[in-house]
Amino acid sequence: MNLLKDPISLLLKKIALPASVATLFQTLFNIVDTFYAGKISSEALSALAKSFPIYFILVAASVGVTVGGTSLIANSIGEKNKENILKYFGQTIVYGVLLSILVTFIGLFFASDIFLLMGSTNEVVNLGLKYTNVIFSGSLIFISVVALNSLLHAEGDTKTFRNVLILSFFLNIVLNPLFIFGFGPIPSMGMTGIGIATIICQIIAFLLLLKKIINSKLIKKITFKYFLPNILFLKRIFFQSAPISAALFMISVGNFIILAYTSKFGEPAVAGYGSATRFEQILLLPVLGLNTAIISIVGQNFGANQYFRVKESYYQAIIYGTIIMIIAGLIIFLTADKIVGIFTNDVVVISYGTSYLKISALIFPAYPIYFISNGFFMALKKASFAMNLNIIRNVFLPIPTIFFADFIGGSYKNFFWSYCLFNWIFVILLITFVSFYIKKNLYSSSSIIHP
Repeated sequence: MNLLKDPISLLLKKIALPASVATLFQTLFNIVDTFYAGKISSEALSALAKSFPIYFILVAASVGVTVGGTSLIANSIGEKNKENILKYFGQTIVYGVLLSILVTFIGLFFASDIFLLMGSTNEVVNLGLKYTNVIFSGSLIFISVVALNSLLHAEGDTKTFRNVLILSFFLNIVLNPLFIFGFGPIPSMGMTGIGIATIICQIIAFLLLLKKIINSKLIKKITFKYFLPNILFLKRIFFQSAPISAALFMISVGNFIILAYTSKFGEPAVAGYGSATRFEQILLLPVLGLNTAIISIVGQNFGANQYFRVKESYYQAIIYGTIIMIIAGLIIFLTADKIVGIFTNDVVVISYGTSYLKISALIFPAYPIYFISNGFFMALKKASFAMNLNIIRNVFLPIPTIFFADFIGGSYKNFFWSYCLFNWIFVILLITFVSFYIKKNLYSSSSIIHP
């Protein structure tokens, strides 16, 4: 692929499709965890749902590393600066290692407090900690995987990571019951077993990506000196990745707020909501794939000053994403009860999950504007913009949602109807802002290159 010359529509398909498939199997990986947690107990299902805001601290750090590294390396590729490609790759690895130390400390020492703040029972807290303690002990391997992947994504290679995640998914199907319920010399570990299965899959993913990276032509001249801490480049990576990590951490905060509010309706409400969101992520995959494609395509074209292609990429991705999400919303609306029934036989849990999904289906067409706009600003090296968007949507948005929901009755359904309304208000304002930004900052340049 030539990200600077090939038709935008073709590039979006070539990059977004493998990325979507990759995210599909990453999501299916989590669904397998949810399925087996439901086999343990309803409390285990609730514990896994409530572990999401905590686990997302690690996800936020990981995505920050890969997006920050991808955008800086992609810009360097567009500029044809071979030295910077090597420096940014080496320092992305260093940055990932340093960040993993901080994440491990946060996860191990503060998880129990976060569970309690969400109104969890002692049983749910204990079950949740059995899972999160294992996950955060493996922070280094999680972040190292995405640090390696940043180079591949910068090249437009989303297929390798896709293949690794497909393999991880099938491994998880085998390893989860093995460690949860035990077999032969392997004891029954319950929730701890879910975490151990995940860590083993991550180790295998790391080894496979490392093998691919070693054979990459882009870094064939790399030496040990590029892995020595370089303050200047670490600062650049920090200021590019930290805002997106902070922004995604805000997703964790937003989920914490939603789960804390949902907890007042009981653990079955949390279990239903948690199960539903796991499946909901599958139908969001095309948008997440387009987000990955936008970072790669816009990143290289912005580095090469091809601003017309930057603008074209953004709007085409929005159009494709919206059409797909309308279809996805219809699917999830019509099959909501059957979806939640995959994870549990508890009719109360199914009822709560179904109610959430039917309302969430109406938000689906709004998601492309939000996710693609985030990727757009990351590719332009405007990480602070992406951070602010995430803070607004994930921290500030749930607050008026709660007040409005209480104003109109304070029920479980009213909360998510309010959430739907405020999401649509947000994305309408967002696309208006991005259109203004493009017109002001990209159209005015004399270096626009038209096809």
